[in-house]
Amino acid sequence: MGGAGGIASRRLSAEELSRNFADIHVPLDRERALIEASRCYFCYDAPCQQACPTGIDIPGFIRKIATDNVKGAAVTILSENIMGGACARVCPVEILCESACVRETQETRPIQIGALQRYATDWLFERKLQPFARASSTGKCVAVVGAGPAGLACAHRLALRGHDVTIFEAKPKAGGLNEYGIAAYKVPDDFAQAEVAFILGIGGIRIEFGKALGRDVSFAGLRRDFDAVFLGMGLAGVNALALDGEDMPGVMDAVAYIERLRQAADKSTLEIGRRVVVIGGGNTAIDIAVQSKRLGAEDVTVVYRRGPDHMGATRHEQELAQTNGVTLKHWARPARIVGHRGRLKEVEFKYTQLDEQGRLMATGDRFTLLADMLFKAIGQTFVPVPLGNGAAEPIELAGNRIEVNADRKTSLPDVWAGGDCVPGDDLTVSAVQDGKLAAEAIDRNLRSA
Repeated sequence: MGGAGGIASRRLSAEELSRNFADIHVPLDRERALIEASRCYFCYDAPCQQACPTGIDIPGFIRKIATDNVKGAAVTILSENIMGGACARVCPVEILCESACVRETQETRPIQIGALQRYATDWLFERKLQPFARASSTGKCVAVVGAGPAGLACAHRLALRGHDVTIFEAKPKAGGLNEYGIAAYKVPDDFAQAEVAFILGIGGIRIEFGKALGRDVSFAGLRRDFDAVFLGMGLAGVNALALDGEDMPGVMDAVAYIERLRQAADKSTLEIGRRVVVIGGGNTAIDIAVQSKRLGAEDVTVVYRRGPDHMGATRHEQELAQTNGVTLKHWARPARIVGHRGRLKEVEFKYTQLDEQGRLMATGDRFTLLADMLFKAIGQTFVPVPLGNGAAEPIELAGNRIEVNADRKTSLPDVWAGGDCVPGDDLTVSAVQDGKLAAEAIDRNLRSA
């Protein structure tokens, strides 16, 4: 099936697409896992553990792998990070635990902590073991908004403590970005749903799908009907380029396209351009660029307004893009979208630089890239409107996100929040920690009431 200009579907065969979207990392087998675990120094006050946002006892779980106690290793991981399986696949270990590894500072290669974490959690999941059991019921009910990493982590910890949890999720599936927003080759084989099933396996958690805050349920109603509320709805808005022609056919939102790709039963039905331009410098920009190449695009260029060190995407992700044939072009920002016969034809950019005060400025020079598809990947924004609909008291914001304290408690006495909707790193592992800390605080609050 063809499309307009250079846009078409079915560029690649089913076999090619299957290879292109297969697991990007080869998992460790038992022999390699034992060898890798034997490299660990099992440091006291291990810097890798300090660098992990969820505080996993990394030397502890690696020691268990080294002694062939794989179940024990998995339980050690999941006790601190219930989404340790996903984090083993998508966490930027190169700037977190592995960057702090003593082997990294003394030698040339850190312990493969992420790969060992995956080895342990995969072993548990493959055997469909459930190592966690609920405490006796407290009779308390908690509402969780959003079934992403923060909401699921919060719900699991609350259920573990004996509370009943109802999650309200706007989409038809749970998992959040792990299901809808991360590159398909990072979490293939429906792993996100397998992990959700494991989390729900503890019992005491009910999910109501297709229920959006502000549309199907009200914030005031949740506060009235539940003993506590956790907000983990992520970022619903997408930043715009603010250029004429942004609504032109061929100009697309990268987040929405990745969601379509992740949910497509047949990836060959997705239309992709021959010449693709991506604007942005974060993980979403890299994910859409690499996936565009793997869908059959011939020429993919990521354009970012600053230098490589300023990009939100890690060096590892930038190198992944380049090894997949993606061109990274820095120090340029979009100036004009040019169409022909009602469709995207090219994008004009201004070269940029920093002035003496460190502010970004245009140099006056320009260049043009031919494009039949342009992906916008310049960030997402929090939409606070649903929190105000019918609310008797406003929730305080910190800039454009929800303000929380160290326990992830908001300005309201019965409301906590975490994940991308609060200030901090937009990482799965950070969202899990937010949910965990909030759940422990909610549990203390409910037991003292």
